[in-house]
Amino acid sequence: MRNQAPFILVDGSSYLYRAFHAMPNLRTVSGVPTGAIYGVTNMLRKLITDYEPRHVAVVFDAKGKTFRNDIYKEYKAHRPPMPDELREQVATIHEIVDAMGLPRLVIDGVEADDVIGTLATQASDQGMDTLVCTGDKDLAQLVDDHVTLINTMNDTRLDADGVQEKFGVPPQGIVDYLMLVGDSSDNIPGVPKVGPKTAVKWLAEYRSLEELVSRAGEVGGKVGEHLRAAIDQCPMTRELVTIRRGVELGQGPRDLERRPPDRKRLRELFTKLEFRAWLD
Repeated sequence: MRNQAPFILVDGSSYLYRAFHAMPNLRTVSGVPTGAIYGVTNMLRKLITDYEPRHVAVVFDAKGKTFRNDIYKEYKAHRPPMPDELREQVATIHEIVDAMGLPRLVIDGVEADDVIGTLATQASDQGMDTLVCTGDKDLAQLVDDHVTLINTMNDTRLDADGVQEKFGVPPQGIVDYLMLVGDSSDNIPGVPKVGPKTAVKWLAEYRSLEELVSRAGEVGGKVGEHLRAAIDQCPMTRELVTIRRGVELGQGPRDLERRPPDRKRLRELFTKLEFRAWLD
């Protein structure tokens, strides 16, 4: 990252769940759950204090299915519905994001990842540095000279070297890596019995999944049989794990400017939520 403030993209949906599960069971005296609200708000406040960004967006998944569900009916089909206690907090989180003066994006038919991928790519093309705040490994495929991931839950950063160190492949190899190992959290099938070590070994030897597939006959044993049996699913899994970077948004990175916060509304919300430390 250069000296100027980065363009900040927050994976709001990822942090909703992470804050909900990481925070203690906070409630108001009347029993209203507030843990996820506190966790997400605290993270946003820290980001603004640390980076003072001019351009920023908090991106949430829209309700309903996306193009990935059309491609693969079982996509995320195993996930339980959002817990009621978290669902109760979502609207308030959106209110706080708006009152903080942060542009909030929810785009139908795609996921937050695709909106983030589109904006990060546009920003790179314009020479802007981007900081993507997420805990989602899929977004590692976006990392380049201008794009860095930050996980504010454990205060770690991933640049290109960090992606290589963590996954054993560079950012441009993440899609191939995910196609091989699959993604159980999204119910995306990989090659059976192929884990991270085998995937990294194959991609180091063959350089790409395309080359591996073209020489699949060279891979012996049961794992070779599994690889050859999975070849037909490759086009589908590639579409599932690849983040789209050309989503029609109607606005670009430089349009997403941070506005002055509505301090009166924030005070009302924090008072109602009993976040007394933030009332000063």
